[in-house]
Amino acid sequence: MKKTIFLSALSLLSLGVFAQHEGHNHAVAPADAAKTTITTPAPAEALAVDKTEYDFGKIAQGKPVTTEFTLTNTGKTAFKLDNVTASCGCTTPVWDRDLLIEPGKSTKITVGYNAAAVAPFTKPVTITYNGTQSKVLTIKGEVYATPAQAAPTNDAAKDLKN
Repeated sequence: MKKTIFLSALSLLSLGVFAQHEGHNHAVAPADAAKTTITTPAPAEALAVDKTEYDFGKIAQGKPVTTEFTLTNTGKTAFKLDNVTASCGCTTPVWDRDLLIEPGKSTKITVGYNAAAVAPFTKPVTITYNGTQSKVLTIKGEVYATPAQAAPTNDAAKDLKN
């Protein structure tokens, strides 16, 4: 019995829930003892990027565009990019799937956008690495409609030369 009480008191002491009363200690259960959780720190960030967002600005409809993001391994162990995914088929990430990125070394991801729909766009690209870590990059811009026909020729200039 004494062992059980001692262990319970020791457990409460480790949670900081002891109170002193008339010269001796009593275990006091805090009101939020059930809410107490122990958390482990998140793994250290091991991937740095040169930019997290790229704005293409205004681009003509039907003109595909690309940009590159440079990724650097800032950790202490080498790793591969597990996956790079886009939110839709109009955005295509390309990367070296087999490259082992050593500490301090860099690689590039090329992200393409098929400017088919006339509208502003914002597209996330998610990088998964080290098994469970991820980073989100964003591309954005505005697609404008291209004219249905070519600009008219300037026949007046020809007439001036004659």
